[in-house]
Amino acid sequence: MNTFSLAVARLATALLPIFGIAVALAAQSSEAPSPNYWVKLVCEASDRIATIRFGPDGAKLERTTETRVLQSDISGPHGIAFSPDRKNFYVSIGHGRPYGTALKYETQSDRVIGQVGLGFFPATADVSPDGNFLYVVNFNLHGDPVPSSVSVVDTNAMLEVARVPTCVMPHGSRVTRDGSRQYSACMMDDLLVEVDAERMKLARTFRVSAGQEQGFERIAPPLSAPAPASGKMEDHDHMTISMSAVTCSPTWAQPSIDGKQIFVACNKSNEIVEVDAKEWKLVRRIPAGSGVYNLAVSSDDKLLVATNKRDASASIFDIATAKELARIPTKRKVVHGVVISPDSRYAFVTVEGVGSEPGTVEIIDLQSHKTAATIDTPPQAAGIDFWKID
Repeated sequence: MNTFSLAVARLATALLPIFGIAVALAAQSSEAPSPNYWVKLVCEASDRIATIRFGPDGAKLERTTETRVLQSDISGPHGIAFSPDRKNFYVSIGHGRPYGTALKYETQSDRVIGQVGLGFFPATADVSPDGNFLYVVNFNLHGDPVPSSVSVVDTNAMLEVARVPTCVMPHGSRVTRDGSRQYSACMMDDLLVEVDAERMKLARTFRVSAGQEQGFERIAPPLSAPAPASGKMEDHDHMTISMSAVTCSPTWAQPSIDGKQIFVACNKSNEIVEVDAKEWKLVRRIPAGSGVYNLAVSSDDKLLVATNKRDASASIFDIATAKELARIPTKRKVVHGVVISPDSRYAFVTVEGVGSEPGTVEIIDLQSHKTAATIDTPPQAAGIDFWKID
């Protein structure tokens, strides 16, 4: 980001307390909820954490907090994840010299209480159900197209206890509800990756390329190499592949609530690939919106919500039938993340915006399939997680 763009982004951030309130009042839903729903998100171009409340008086930007490691440049917060007890949350900082960082915050005060160095451009983060481990994919956005890794952090000591090698440009870190497995997807390898959380080792991979779907134990070969009939591979020296060989370019791996299915967002082919976790086989390929990017599953395991980055929309799918129930356009372009409230009532979608535009959180009513409220945030709204209902 150049000096002018940085100045514009910071000016927009400074004006948000005034502008954001006006937008929230204008966007109040006629069916606003009686309890308050709280979320936190990170804004990548402005180094801010935003706290948003959605309740009887509509959506409101309650506060923003600076999250910065580099003082002379944008630090680029990308992912955010709460501990199970919601007393703490963790933010992945993408930029560094050259390595990124994870920060531990106290939720009520937004105060930093821990920090640990990770790999190149840490991105999506998730916390184990017992709260003891943070899993962050090292996306390696600006590095060479070589295999990267998943960092496993002890959340009590804030120490990286393992760095699990996976594949090229991993994204979309998600841990199963029982804590046994962690999933991510690699954009430049067309791979779904499963990590054994107990052993902190790579367990299996699944190729999501159309017409080449196949599961492997340990690590799969590059796309340029033929797959063996057995489906069992030894470790290999990874080879750079051409973009033409990548048909899916997966950006997210989302396990179902019961852990029996994994949904993979194919950003390039505009599909969602469903994989059977036990059999490690393809279930179906589901047509999706243009540039499908991030995914979330409702707590009742009935709905799958997908953000469509190029289409400027969010889609609601019925998991049982794979039917797209609705596609809701967003206020701005470059749709990013999504989280669903624990009562399966609302989806909170982040939209980055373009240039000096503010970011946006769009709140979708999952019963009416309509936008319930929108609220502007600091620029480039990215990772988001649910905090509480009160």
